[in-house]
Amino acid sequence: MIAGPSYTAGMTDTLTIAVAQLSQRVGDLVGNADAMLAWRAKAMEAGAVDLVLFPEQQLIGYPAEDLVLKPAFQQAAAQELERLAAATADGGPAMLVGSILMEADRLYNIVALLDGGRITAIRKKHELPNYGTFDEKRIFAQGPLPEPVEFRGVKLGLPICEDGWLPTVCTHLKQCGAELLISVNGSPYEIDKDDRRLEQVFAARVKETGLPIIFLNRIGGQDELVFDGSSFVLNADGVAAHRLPDWEEHLRLTEWTREGDNWTCAPGDLAQWEDHPADIYSAMVLSLRDYVDRNRFPGVVLGLSGGIDSAICAAIAADALGPDRVWCVMMPSRFTSQESLDLASDCARMIGCKLDTIAINPAVMAFDEMLSDSFADRSVDITEENIQSRIRGVTLMALSNKFGHMLLTTGNKSEMSVGYATIYGDMAGGYNPLKDAYKMTVFAISRWRNAHRCRIGLGPDGPVMPDAIITRPPSAELRPDQKDSDSLPEYPVLDDILLGLVEQELSVDEVAARGHPRDVVQRIERLLYIAEYKRRQAPPGVKLGTRNFGRDRRYPITNAFRTA
Repeated sequence: MIAGPSYTAGMTDTLTIAVAQLSQRVGDLVGNADAMLAWRAKAMEAGAVDLVLFPEQQLIGYPAEDLVLKPAFQQAAAQELERLAAATADGGPAMLVGSILMEADRLYNIVALLDGGRITAIRKKHELPNYGTFDEKRIFAQGPLPEPVEFRGVKLGLPICEDGWLPTVCTHLKQCGAELLISVNGSPYEIDKDDRRLEQVFAARVKETGLPIIFLNRIGGQDELVFDGSSFVLNADGVAAHRLPDWEEHLRLTEWTREGDNWTCAPGDLAQWEDHPADIYSAMVLSLRDYVDRNRFPGVVLGLSGGIDSAICAAIAADALGPDRVWCVMMPSRFTSQESLDLASDCARMIGCKLDTIAINPAVMAFDEMLSDSFADRSVDITEENIQSRIRGVTLMALSNKFGHMLLTTGNKSEMSVGYATIYGDMAGGYNPLKDAYKMTVFAISRWRNAHRCRIGLGPDGPVMPDAIITRPPSAELRPDQKDSDSLPEYPVLDDILLGLVEQELSVDEVAARGHPRDVVQRIERLLYIAEYKRRQAPPGVKLGTRNFGRDRRYPITNAFRTA
């Protein structure tokens, strides 16, 4: 792939730039390219457009991880980029497309300007993030500090994602004569990140350079990441001219005018982004929808216990897929209360999903008999509790195998932090919407969903679970009168301790100084570390915070270090 010289069609004092906030499918090169051409056609139908912008790596899907190292993948990406370039020979708008480039045995993260039937300019990403969910330094080579690209007589600065999150590239582009900054991104959702992008990071780039900026982000789920969109335009005075919706594909035409040496965007709609906990709920819904649909499952199956975790997971699934694709199964044992049975039935009815009941007592009795000789000299303990959980896991997996539905797991981050989950039991499954949600977050989104309808949801209006599910004391119901608080601090206390140990990486003494008994904090730290082997075998789930288990917090399983 060789870029021709920068294409200039005379000086202009006006530009119409279409901002295409899209989803994408990793590895679907032809499908992604076709979608871009379709959205380009939509932009042309909407008006006279000079340039259509697409998010980072829109052609290949982001993040494609080590898939990009495959030579056949690189060749296919190059072919599709050439096909997109050829499409611009029709005299319509140019396209700015994110992709990859193999050059001199080095792989780069790039944006390409396609105009007049050819690739007229390529810019390579300079700042390669290597923290949290990002490990681009092991995949891509660092590009040089980029020069502006001249388009219709306008010098465009094209910082790619991380290039705009740090000052170096944008400052360099300003020094080289850039008049307008266009930052294409693959910026995953995190709590409070939408406001931080606009009010802190990119507002700072505008202030430093005195240049207006277009921030374009993708939407959609990709394994454990979900992208919220929330694109925007800031004028040189730092005031937002446009804000695109969160969680939805959207095309926005932006009108630009040169006034002296400065470019200004005419004001447009300022979408209201979701507050907490609505944004967390939408993140769960969109990530599950894309995971299930793109992996071609007909629907999901999950155990519905009458507890809050399974109830909210059923609601999330109904909002993601529609109630008709959600199959709930109640699996009572001799310890299951009538209240739990009634609450599970009411919950399924309120959501509108299918509910079956499969009693596990026959299997429990069979295991008791099968293991009676081996366990003859041992007292009943947690082993028997775990057998019940594993019987439920086997039952649900059998339904999944027989009918094709993906098994949804329902454990929250508080439980997973301290190992209060049964490996090969309630941890069995394909995806977990609550993986990065602490128990208090589960309570918050449950109360919110009972009072609101999810904007991007396919589920019912009105409440999705009885209030008693939210207010009753949490219990696994694996032994008589069991409650979570029998062996754990109350969840407001536990979650605050975990926020210190996990999210903030504090020591036992530092967390205890916040008002918690030191021996309790020390015990929770021990449980946190020894449960690492369980978490390593847990299914994927959507990332919500800055320290999710797996992509962000990567601890060794065998680990002797303690802070107390």
